[in-house]
Amino acid sequence: GATLVRIDGHIGDAGKLALAYAAESGFFNVSTLREPYRVEGMKTMGFELAEQLGWRLPDAIVYPTGGGEGTIGIWKAIDELIAGGWLPTGAKQPKYVIAQADGCAPIARAFAAGQPKAEPWVNPTTYAAGLRVPSPLGDRLLLRILSEAGGTAGVASEEQMRSWTLRLATETGIDAAPEGGCALQVLHDAVSDGSISHDAEVVVFNTGSGASYRA
Repeated sequence: GATLVRIDGHIGDAGKLALAYAAESGFFNVSTLREPYRVEGMKTMGFELAEQLGWRLPDAIVYPTGGGEGTIGIWKAIDELIAGGWLPTGAKQPKYVIAQADGCAPIARAFAAGQPKAEPWVNPTTYAAGLRVPSPLGDRLLLRILSEAGGTAGVASEEQMRSWTLRLATETGIDAAPEGGCALQVLHDAVSDGSISHDAEVVVFNTGSGASYRA
């Protein structure tokens, strides 16, 4: 029963129209971070991460970030696990590495500039649809997470994303989206510049399927 409306623009433009429509019609807006429930669902990734590692945490987490809900959800889940005593005494949040496309990197730009919030990215362009978010609503939380956990943020070019996505697929058999390739490129750079140590245990999230993309 849904009505689909196509617009000539990007996800930020669609979000503005959705916000206006909700205000006019009285409908509930379920856009990213405008309601509390989706973050609670995203927390599952944090719970499963700790469980599958035997109720301990990795040194770092790399997450390809558009709207930021996944990173925020994992961080919230781990905070709750620590507070609830589910993890060893002294457990602390891992470093978070936010990966973005160089054609749309508002969080990485704000982090590099030491800003507490991100300015909207003008004319966002990237093949990775999940990263094409010019004005993430969770910018302040994401930048706070990076600051508190000693994390970092980086970018990948379109060519680098494609190259690492192909490598991920051929070496692991995972039908990865370009977001996964972006995460690996940013991890490579973080290890190269010393932000992440060479012997660190790192969990890299791939947030989409290659089946959603054409070659």
